[in-house]
Amino acid sequence: MTLKDQLIGVMEAYFGDDARRIDHARKVTASAERIMAGEGGDYTVVVAAGVLHDIGIPEAERKHGSSAGNFQEIEGPPIARELLTELGLQPAAIDEVCDIIAHHHSPGVVTTVNFKVLYDADWTVNLRDEYDIRDRRKLADIIDRVFLTETGKNIARELYLHD
Repeated sequence: MTLKDQLIGVMEAYFGDDARRIDHARKVTASAERIMAGEGGDYTVVVAAGVLHDIGIPEAERKHGSSAGNFQEIEGPPIARELLTELGLQPAAIDEVCDIIAHHHSPGVVTTVNFKVLYDADWTVNLRDEYDIRDRRKLADIIDRVFLTETGKNIARELYLHD
């Protein structure tokens, strides 16, 4: 079984019957792999961050009554650290994944390629929910402003501005 399969397994077990969050994590991970093909990055770190980036949502909702990004950033890293440690990832990879999760709604704090890939992957999936995508000119400006990588921008344009 691949590391990605193991990660998906633990994420699915953690989220239980929350199909929406499981589907989101799968989509973000697939997008991250696609962006990484153009931008580079550490496969283990990017895939682990993709699968686990929202792992703090249930705990954020339980503790804070909200799934807001700032609460996800607080609650996600300890859960991810425990899961990644159980899977036997190297401490440096675990630290980086947790750092990405701790800032995945706060661009600029972490500036690594791995962070940028995950950040853009999350936006390729979330853009439709966060912005009115009917105004193509405004959407093009948002893509140029929000996305951190050229590959991410190109994928977003392909997904949302195609003719």
